[in-house]
Amino acid sequence: MPLSSKIARQMEESSWIRRMFEEGVRLKKQHGTDKVYDFTLGNPDLEPPEAFQRRLRHLVEHPVPNMHRYMQNAGFPEVREAVAQYVSGDSGVEVPPDHVILCVGAGGGLNVVLKSLLDAGDEVAVFSPYFAEYLFYIDNHGGIPVKVETGASFEFDFASLEEKVGPRTRAVIVNSPNNPTGVVYEAESMRRLAEFLREKSARFGKTIYLISDDPYKKILFDGAVYPHVFPIYEHSIVVYSHSKDLGLAGERIGHIAVHPGADGSAQLLAGMIFAIRVLGFVNAPALMQLAVKDSLGDSIDSRVYERRRNAMYGALTEMGFEIVKPRGAFYMFPKSPVADDREFVGECLKRNILVVPGIGFGRAGYFRISLTVPDRTIENSLAAWREISRTYALA
Repeated sequence: MPLSSKIARQMEESSWIRRMFEEGVRLKKQHGTDKVYDFTLGNPDLEPPEAFQRRLRHLVEHPVPNMHRYMQNAGFPEVREAVAQYVSGDSGVEVPPDHVILCVGAGGGLNVVLKSLLDAGDEVAVFSPYFAEYLFYIDNHGGIPVKVETGASFEFDFASLEEKVGPRTRAVIVNSPNNPTGVVYEAESMRRLAEFLREKSARFGKTIYLISDDPYKKILFDGAVYPHVFPIYEHSIVVYSHSKDLGLAGERIGHIAVHPGADGSAQLLAGMIFAIRVLGFVNAPALMQLAVKDSLGDSIDSRVYERRRNAMYGALTEMGFEIVKPRGAFYMFPKSPVADDREFVGECLKRNILVVPGIGFGRAGYFRISLTVPDRTIENSLAAWREISRTYALA
């Protein structure tokens, strides 16, 4: 077999979204696109803001000298300066430009951070349910992912955290608003987490870093407030992507920001700049760096996702589904009517509805719906959802 056994195993473990996507392709060929309701992929479907598009057109038509050449691995100095100013204003913590690194999306940024932090056997705690790729990113660099449970409303479970965080713990990853639940962690919960990490760091005689994966922070509903991690915990690292706020998922552009008070921050930053090179990224895409520089405060209209959330949440809860109401991002994570979420997903397939089983996110008994679909897809799917509700006698 040409593949390594490890990659073959990981491909099998991570294939839920891909399987459902391929099943959707088959169903669309059989029944027609308008009769298949595909809620699997979290692929942002809103176009970038017009201000960003104008900036991009200007750069293409009036290129900055040398803008397509190699640069410092951390990115263009003027872009790092702009990002530092933006993060400082957003967080209330003064972040110098040399504490910012431009990266190849949040996925690239997380790999750079983990490559710099982890020795073989180091542990990284992730809260379940989680973005499934975290497990593979941690493994990429010799780390061991440790799954921490959350409560019924997906809030932090500090009893589970107490059990899972130990002397080998190097970092904890938080993702808020969360994929797949849409939960936004409250400031008080984040402060309690920070105190917990300070206590554990002191007990074990080593700093436990808090990695905040923030790509959905501008997609908030119902007046929810995103509590920036920098004022809450000094040993923190923020990884950000413009995939969601500017609708640039395919352009792979984001940044890493290290709290100026983080333990060993200078060494960490030097390590990350080295890692971005040796991991093969070399630098973040040059054109996109310059294009986002003047669009850091811009965003797509999150009210579109909120409208879709309202429509889907209202309809499904009326049908009897149990759902923790999302307050951000563009997902919801309803409870499966049966314990076997894979069985439920199969029942949905019979009605041409495609969703992803919760087991793919480390939380069996649930399923994920992505709201990156046209409003008409939600509307047209409701009859099929009602059939499913009747099948399980939910309402």
